[in-house]
Amino acid sequence: MRLEKKATVISTSVAAVLVLMKMTVGILSGSIAVLASAIDSLLDLTVSLFNYFALHNSEKNPDDNFNFGRSKIEPLAAVIEGTVISLSALFILYEALVKIAYPREMNFMSESIWVMTASIIITAVLVVFLNYVAKKTKNMVIKADALHYKTDLFSNGAVLVALALISMTGEMLIDPILGIGIAIYMIYSAFPIIKEGVLMLLDAALPEEDIQKIIKILESEVATTDYHYLQTRESGSHIYISVHVVFNVSISLYDAHVVSDKLELRIKELFEDKNVHIIVHMDPYDDSEINDVEDVY
Repeated sequence: MRLEKKATVISTSVAAVLVLMKMTVGILSGSIAVLASAIDSLLDLTVSLFNYFALHNSEKNPDDNFNFGRSKIEPLAAVIEGTVISLSALFILYEALVKIAYPREMNFMSESIWVMTASIIITAVLVVFLNYVAKKTKNMVIKADALHYKTDLFSNGAVLVALALISMTGEMLIDPILGIGIAIYMIYSAFPIIKEGVLMLLDAALPEEDIQKIIKILESEVATTDYHYLQTRESGSHIYISVHVVFNVSISLYDAHVVSDKLELRIKELFEDKNVHIIVHMDPYDDSEINDVEDVY
């Protein structure tokens, strides 16, 4: 089993345990903050299951229906996860405002504190593991999952502090006010995930610094005279690049092919942690001002 899949299985199992713990105490105590954390963990469970499905399908080989594979499932999953985070934040915000308008007492304070302490410890271990997997695999889904649980870690810590303050002061408004803060932080954290996923789904070009590295390689090749129509895009863990390279008209097809292969290899070495797919179109002259060429990908 791929490391990414193992990570989704572990995060799903952890989310299930946290849902059971928080939901029980949240309902019994009447705490908006704890209940919001329980709902967020329930969404974590759903998202982790979806992430497992996404990773399972994104690694399938290309076929007649999906000639370039299913790698876009990864950014799609990231967009869905970011949206789920935002929607859960809006629900927490609503519940907090309701509690401010209609205050109610909280019960089982000590049990709530113990549950949130355990949740922080469990979530912290999971975040460290997911960050390790994300750094090692460069997988967008795992990166989004790690960020999701990181927001949980901060929100769990804030809930624990709030419960301690409520226990000491008896001020119930701390609970909904904290809920509002958690909701705002969750929306703020979700935006970069959604943005990155949407840009990838729209086939945005690689970052400018990466494009400049590719251009440097193309311009350094002495066997070519020019290049044009450089196009790039990223899809999950895959990078697609196409470019027209101009050769002297007298060069043999064999020699031009050898040079093209060398260019492909040098460009692939720029992205060792990605699956790079390159098409080099060999031109005997510069036709960039003659033809309008569509992206081959």
